Amino acid sequence: MEPKIKIQDYSYILPEKKIAKYPLAKRDDSKILVFEKNKISESKFSNLAGLLPSGSLMVFNNTKVVPARLLFRKETGALIEIFCLEPVLPQEYALSFASVGECVWNAVIGNAKRWKEGELKFLCGTSPAAAGLDLRAALVNKGENNGSVVRFTWKGGICFSEVLDICGKIPIPPYLKRDTEALDRLRYQTLYAKIQGSVAAPTAGLHFTEKVLREIDEAGIKRDQICLHVGAGTFVPVKSEYIADHKMHTEPFSVSRAFLQDLADLPAGKKIIAVGTTSTRCLESLYFLGVQCMEKGGPGTVTQWEPYAKEYDYTFKEAVSALIDYMDKNGMDVLTARTGIIIVPSYKFRAVDLLITNFHQPRSTLLLLISAFIGEKWRDVYDYALEHDFRFLSYGDSSLLVRPEKDD
Repeated sequence: MEPKIKIQDYSYILPEKKIAKYPLAKRDDSKILVFEKNKISESKFSNLAGLLPSGSLMVFNNTKVVPARLLFRKETGALIEIFCLEPVLPQEYALSFASVGECVWNAVIGNAKRWKEGELKFLCGTSPAAAGLDLRAALVNKGENNGSVVRFTWKGGICFSEVLDICGKIPIPPYLKRDTEALDRLRYQTLYAKIQGSVAAPTAGLHFTEKVLREIDEAGIKRDQICLHVGAGTFVPVKSEYIADHKMHTEPFSVSRAFLQDLADLPAGKKIIAVGTTSTRCLESLYFLGVQCMEKGGPGTVTQWEPYAKEYDYTFKEAVSALIDYMDKNGMDVLTARTGIIIVPSYKFRAVDLLITNFHQPRSTLLLLISAFIGEKWRDVYDYALEHDFRFLSYGDSSLLVRPEKDD
């Protein structure tokens, strides 16, 4: 049953000056707020390894942000922006990026009312490399809310991922209220980004440096990676009065069998640390995929309200073991699925014990996730951050949240 939650109860005043419009010169110079056992303290992100429990398993999202914004021009001179969201067949990310000469994507069209039909030519400006591609866009289908299907064609014998690298802009968040700049191509990307597919960065990971990662290893903390491609829906505000009326976007993710085995082998009492809300959504979704294996014979999509429909007695390790058994029976090394899970107050966490995350927008699903994780103390955390000059949102500072035990 959907929780009866008023989104207005999860709001706060965020002054424009608190929003970090640019990253700091050094990634790990950012501040980190620590919330543990109802107490708040602060440190530098460069000290992270010393703040974490030894023997833990730390999970990173290795998705890579795509330069997904493309600017085209009609013969009339009108400018049309095409924001690529995902391939028409979302499970075919790798094939689409490897396509040569043509591919088809779901997209959001800027200035859509000026483009009803016909072919557009890419606005290449002064780029000789882009001019040689002769990149074109044709409207296959025009949907609601500017959501459309677009066919791209180009010359030059290169794959679509290279086309985007040459022609595209990194889609920085709209709340930054500025154009994409050269530094964003490097800094709106984690150091460990590997698999192309996101249109927004898993921003908790933006603080990590090679030094911090090395110190985490030296502290006896195991690092693992999942891949969840972040969709544009992460920026969609909650407009409904009740969260039950908000439609959560779904996102594709993949995990390896080796990673699932690491989860299954984690000794009792050792903690799982999620780097970011995307890693959290993936880890928690694994529980319900495992339940689907045990009760339905195999995993499917984790729907938005599935976690609230029924209470299960299975442990997280039992669910993970069921996924491993399913993969072994089907000869799979990698499991790919989609999740529309929404984590709001009353959600029961099965996997994540500690969460590293930035400070999120008022009235957002991400803020609801924080409230679900640490309870009403989220207000104290955000009040502290506002009063102590923490920088907010994607390029802002970080927090380390320890999920309270029942007796805290």
